[in-house]
Amino acid sequence: MSDTIDYVFRVGGEGGEGVISTGEMLTLALARAGFEIYTFRTYPAEIKGGHANFQVRASGKLLLSYGAAVDVLLAFNEEAYQKHYKDVRSGGVVIYDADSFTPPSADSLVFYGIPMTSLATEKVGIKLTKNIVALGVLAQFFDIPLPLFEELLKERFTRKGEMVVQKNLQALHIGAEYAKSQQKRESIRLGPGPRKTKELVLSGNESFALGAIAAGCRFYAGYPITPATDIMEFLAKELPKLGGFVLQTEDEISAIGAVLGASFAGKKAMTATSGPGFSLMTEMMGLAVAAEIPAVIVDVQRVGPSTGMPTKTEQGDLYLAVYGGHGACPRIVMGLTSVEDCFYGAMHAFNLSEQFQMPVVVLSDASLGHRKATVPVPDPSKVPVVERRKPTPEELRDYKRYRLTPDHISPMSFPGMAGGGYVAEGLEHDEIGYPAASNHEMHLRTTQKRYGKFHAVEVIANELVRSYGVERPEVGIIGWGSTEGVIREAVQMAVDKGYSVGALHPKILYPQPIAKLKPFIEGAKAIIIPEVNFTGQFATLLRKRFAYDFIQLNKCIGLPFSPKEIFDKIEEVANNVRRDQRVHAQNV
Repeated sequence: MSDTIDYVFRVGGEGGEGVISTGEMLTLALARAGFEIYTFRTYPAEIKGGHANFQVRASGKLLLSYGAAVDVLLAFNEEAYQKHYKDVRSGGVVIYDADSFTPPSADSLVFYGIPMTSLATEKVGIKLTKNIVALGVLAQFFDIPLPLFEELLKERFTRKGEMVVQKNLQALHIGAEYAKSQQKRESIRLGPGPRKTKELVLSGNESFALGAIAAGCRFYAGYPITPATDIMEFLAKELPKLGGFVLQTEDEISAIGAVLGASFAGKKAMTATSGPGFSLMTEMMGLAVAAEIPAVIVDVQRVGPSTGMPTKTEQGDLYLAVYGGHGACPRIVMGLTSVEDCFYGAMHAFNLSEQFQMPVVVLSDASLGHRKATVPVPDPSKVPVVERRKPTPEELRDYKRYRLTPDHISPMSFPGMAGGGYVAEGLEHDEIGYPAASNHEMHLRTTQKRYGKFHAVEVIANELVRSYGVERPEVGIIGWGSTEGVIREAVQMAVDKGYSVGALHPKILYPQPIAKLKPFIEGAKAIIIPEVNFTGQFATLLRKRFAYDFIQLNKCIGLPFSPKEIFDKIEEVANNVRRDQRVHAQNV
């Protein structure tokens, strides 16, 4: 039974009511119970107040999206109910705080009114434990082992003292006991899950940080910004244990400057930010290109422009990642696809940066960065670590930092290496590093050198493309970044209905994996490109290269796609293709 379980829980309420912490503890409890989990959260930009919700999908099978219809809605207030009840499936459950409101009756839903506030206030003596009361209710109603929540509460609150721990445990048991007194009117049960193998519960940001460590990163500099700060917080705890260093700077310009300095000195280094911070970094990224200094820059995208919707998700920085900066300023741009991929994507990013001595911009987004999922314990051996090319003793006798080589990659020394001294700056230079700002021929040769590296990058880009569905489809989908899971799910839905559909999902977005994209595009009768942005940025980049009339599917409301949204577009396009084929056959 447990391997067929697939339930979606959603918690909604006001910021400050413990919505996010409730969702996080529910997530961990379900994962420890043996289920695969996949989460989505959205929260207000205000420090307190505004609406927040947290969705947890738990299943006995691999999950690719946060799910569709909600099975259980936990509403802490009337606003949460009004915002989300329409997403609850017929026969689904609504658990609400009966002290806060009473929802109108609906025959299609099962309602449980729980006096959460009064139970927390009168029985525990602390109103803030209302969300823990709710966890006890969930545990009892849906057969989630109560000891798992007990463990989590002890882990979460031990540092606050034994009294705090006991009060929260009391709230948990009060909620469970109250639920026992209620007549259960539906059949949703979880119990122990089917998973027996060891897995980790990680967010996308945590997974990337772990991958950076595995790749050899030992220096991080950054400025806090939603939704990227988790990366810095994770590395601040872990890097010092490995002899690494984390620097919180006064702004994003200082952050990337420190990263380039550390890399110049021989350390693998990175920073992470979001759109506004990345905008500030583009000038210094030009320095990394000119001086051929490896650097990894992570952009966890959010909604713009300006401050925009800082807690919502978007894929709106692709143009900035590819073109940000002035002059001929090549860089590698990658897109992360899943929580598990964040680990290996980090390793690839550092490898590419070190091998080709250029900045690598890694695009994540708020949905992926904050998403938690069960992932197999990462295996760093899957991506062998690459080190930058260092000069040989012979090369040091006549050292030229920017030597023109057949593969366009020059040996890079570090400070203190005998004979390896050179100047790294943004002024155009010759092979030694001497200024050559008036040497027109040298500027052409160095520009050719920087772009010449792309030939080898494209080979790697073609190796890092995943495909799903029909091998030679009538309707093709090209996705990028965090849309991978929902595209996979939508493609499978379409294939199961008999449609000829397949998808490509490149990891390296610039330079593009032409050898994989070209035959796929030429072989399909229609190509859909789903993107969480307004203008269809990846579609525009591909259109410039292939002159193909791609069908854009753009979503721009601060939320990710659902599989159904993509499936509906596939069905529409596939039916149009079939109709056009019939018309053509009749005309012939």
